[in-house]
Amino acid sequence: MGAVSGIVAAVAGLASAQLAAAAGRPEASPVTAVGGAVVDLTPVAVREWAIRLFGTSDKLVLGLGILAVLAALAVATGLLAVRHLPAALAVTGGFGLVGALAALSRPEASWRDALPSLVGALVSAGVLYLLVTAAGRTRPAGAPQGRADSMDRRRFGRLVVAVLAASAGVGIGARRLGAHGSADATASRARFRLPRPTVPAPPVPAGADLRVPGLGPFLTPNQDFYRVDTALVVPRVDADTWRLRIHGEGVTRPLELDLRQLLARPVVEHDITLTCVSNEVGGPYAGNARWLGVRLGDLLREAGVRPPSQGGTADQLVARSVDGMTIGTPVEAVMDGRAALLAVGMNGRPLPFAHGFPVRMVVPGLYGYVSACKWLAELRLTTFAAYDAYWVRRSWAQQAVVKTQARIDTPRPYADLSPGRVAVAGVAWAQHRGIERVQVRVDGGPWQEARLGTADGVDTWRQWVWPWQATPGRHRLEVRATDGTGAVQTGVRTGTVPDGATGWHTVDVNVRALG
Repeated sequence: MGAVSGIVAAVAGLASAQLAAAAGRPEASPVTAVGGAVVDLTPVAVREWAIRLFGTSDKLVLGLGILAVLAALAVATGLLAVRHLPAALAVTGGFGLVGALAALSRPEASWRDALPSLVGALVSAGVLYLLVTAAGRTRPAGAPQGRADSMDRRRFGRLVVAVLAASAGVGIGARRLGAHGSADATASRARFRLPRPTVPAPPVPAGADLRVPGLGPFLTPNQDFYRVDTALVVPRVDADTWRLRIHGEGVTRPLELDLRQLLARPVVEHDITLTCVSNEVGGPYAGNARWLGVRLGDLLREAGVRPPSQGGTADQLVARSVDGMTIGTPVEAVMDGRAALLAVGMNGRPLPFAHGFPVRMVVPGLYGYVSACKWLAELRLTTFAAYDAYWVRRSWAQQAVVKTQARIDTPRPYADLSPGRVAVAGVAWAQHRGIERVQVRVDGGPWQEARLGTADGVDTWRQWVWPWQATPGRHRLEVRATDGTGAVQTGVRTGTVPDGATGWHTVDVNVRALG
């Protein structure tokens, strides 16, 4: 009965906390707040291991892990309550305090964010007291432990069912309240119509998509585009109330814009490949899309900003998202003429919420952690010497140019192949430098030239294919690329920290014997 009491009390507390968070900020719910704090405190090596192991499901795994730990602690607290109720109630209050402190530690937090965890702890303590005292009354006076009256057990059971039913009702109410809170954002995205670009992107050139079986499309569909961020709850921002503030060092004309005012400026389209710095050699965290937005460099010039090469005082542009994430980008890169965008569209549609609706940054040639702020709320000009953004404080480099990479998409690792002609194919990228050539070799032999898909500018990946006459046995395939400057991709293997992985992608396959 103690274990059951602990679990039921925890369920009631979490449901109440969720309702309180739905009425305020969803990010303040205990599981989300504690999960965010765990992400912040997790060592880089452990976080990279989790991304490699769980991929884009890492946030789901983290949430389930937190719930599993809470369940174990709830059982332990319930067992303690049977023997020493005041101590168990104190432990329950301690859990609430931990959740409140975690919520207050989050970016953009206010004192109100502590309330959901405190409300949840209060409800949990009250339910635990009610159930444990009820369980104590099920044993007749003087009866040995284990000989509880069956009628009183049924009363205890009915009480448990009633609490669970009430908790379910509270949980449903929290879900509906949360859905109502995001309804305006959902409706604003449904109403939003992408503006017609002043400078449209040309059609994807013929031959850019090689259409090799096993090789993905040249433009990555929105639903398949990778997502790597720290948001345990995806922010749902109302486009009608969204505002962007531009200010800071070297800004002579500070700007504050709503979405309509932002899009009153020239809107351009550009095909750009994005890459995450957490992408291991051969990894999946790269995607190519057609982005629609306003040139960020032009907007900064409108605010009076000059790049360092022209005497500007600020060398870092710190972007802040609505959930408090900060990303620092070199001002020089944003203003050197490349297609650095404040994007509102992705592959002909408004940005999905998971990819930053209503406005995000896209800067070709830089890893996402120093360029691709989603759910954008503020742009502040400062210096790298004066401020370290979120990831820089966690051992990543201040500046990170995308490294030249080539990847084998087909055949897959450890594939079992038939002898004869095999199409070895994949993608290569070196954003803002372009890809000049791709070479493949088998079992350490001479490098062979692969056929490249047609280039779609220097900011996108290029597909490639090499026809291999496969012979029976086990073989190792390797690939390397040469960028538009003539620099050949290094074969030296390094990890992702501090500024991106290097090395040649290698795939081992088996070719069956004839007959």
